[in-house]
Amino acid sequence: MSERTTSSSWALGIVQALEMGGVDCRAVFAALNLDYAALDDADARFSQDNMTRLWRRAVELSGNPAIGLNMAKVVRPASFHVVGYALMSSRTLKEGFTRLVRYQRIIAEGADLSFRPLGQGYGLILSIHGDRLPPARQSAEASLAYALAFCRWMTGKPLSPLKICFQGDPPADLEPYQQVFQAPLQFNAEHYALLFDRADLDIPLQTANAALAQLHDRFAGEYLARFSDSRVTHQARQVLCRLLPQGEPKRESVAQALCLSQRTLQRRLQEEGSSFQQLLDDTRRELVVQYLAQPNLTLLETAYLLGFADPSNFFRAFRRWFDCTPGEYRARL
Repeated sequence: MSERTTSSSWALGIVQALEMGGVDCRAVFAALNLDYAALDDADARFSQDNMTRLWRRAVELSGNPAIGLNMAKVVRPASFHVVGYALMSSRTLKEGFTRLVRYQRIIAEGADLSFRPLGQGYGLILSIHGDRLPPARQSAEASLAYALAFCRWMTGKPLSPLKICFQGDPPADLEPYQQVFQAPLQFNAEHYALLFDRADLDIPLQTANAALAQLHDRFAGEYLARFSDSRVTHQARQVLCRLLPQGEPKRESVAQALCLSQRTLQRRLQEEGSSFQQLLDDTRRELVVQYLAQPNLTLLETAYLLGFADPSNFFRAFRRWFDCTPGEYRARL
């Protein structure tokens, strides 16, 4: 089975945060049969389930369920691998978040990020998936705390989001959360998310550098291609992008293009945490954002480019993805 993995760069940030909370990570790594020395190898990766075991053990040893929030204190671009530098060199937070979403699988495959209009502002929305083990709540909280601290560092401003959303019940002690986020907190929310005011997303970054952004884009793109080539999910997505303008692709056509049987395709996708229908839906959702940013494309043309024979199915899917109509979304852009 193909396991989701986390980069050693992000794992090292987690280890620093846990050690700051009094956890002897070297001993924990030994107990979990993990290679502590691999944290210094930029190309090493740890399985998602092993990271979940690390979080669970750290909470047990420290007695601190909010230990993930320590990630806000270990901000350094390298924790996001090459993605951190690509984000830093962007012109604005908005541009940076677009890069973060594009490359986030380099940091951790167990995380799904999206960035879209949400309520009164824009949301950076996070989902964390486990393999055999359900993901640790601390993993999501650490990601939100780190992302916000990184944004404050890059802008040089004490950014205060409109809202921070958490899945699950509120913790017994809210103080560590209020201290780290300094923004309204919402628990039992549909997603983990940072909700930003639109104006804050246009703040120029102090670290912006167009030439470096281009360079980091190339490095990140090459790394992702190298890393993804062995994944059937990645290969199937490329086939879907090619077939969509000809109408809704059938599983059979995609399997044929990859020289696999339909059953093998479905099994391989399942092993990588996906399914044909989910991949088709995700690919359409990613493409529609690019298409709506092109003012010369009509909504009808966009629907056909995404393989929808009936435009009403496109409008229904779009409302499910973004909770608004394509016209409203385009107006916000």
